[in-house]
Amino acid sequence: MSESSQVAQVFLQESIRAFENMKKLADQAFAQAADEHFYQVLDEESNSLEVLIKHMHGNMLSRWVDFLTSDGEKETRERDGEFETSRYSREELISLWEEGWKALFDALHALTPDDVLRIVLIRGQELTVIQGIQRQVSHYGYHVGQIVFLSKHLASQSWKTLSIARGQSKAFRPS
Repeated sequence: MSESSQVAQVFLQESIRAFENMKKLADQAFAQAADEHFYQVLDEESNSLEVLIKHMHGNMLSRWVDFLTSDGEKETRERDGEFETSRYSREELISLWEEGWKALFDALHALTPDDVLRIVLIRGQELTVIQGIQRQVSHYGYHVGQIVFLSKHLASQSWKTLSIARGQSKAFRPS
């Protein structure tokens, strides 16, 4: 394997790892959310967990289904509807969440090092596969941060930290 192929392979593996970590973080936040938390907002301009899940689901299906061969903004996507309250059940929301991530991981696992410099379209804009992936790493990281923040806020005193607890940093330093 050439050095450039090795770099491309490492990029794909690291992208998958980054997405897996994002999903795990959000999954852990959802696990601490009460059913009613999925529909609560902080103010009129904020999104609920339900809306964030619906939006990420819609985005993931649009971007990752036929990733290499069709525009990442599918004509069938109803983006504006993703931001409307639907009152899906928790189970329905988690099913949408899992379906979106499955589309993402299926697409990423199908890529080869030879694919990373191929051109894909997102809203008619030509991007390399690397650029397309990085665009979604940034987008999903932003929304996962919102999911964790909102879940933590709503869980309040019952929240269990998802990273190093305050005052515990020294325990994680190498000796």
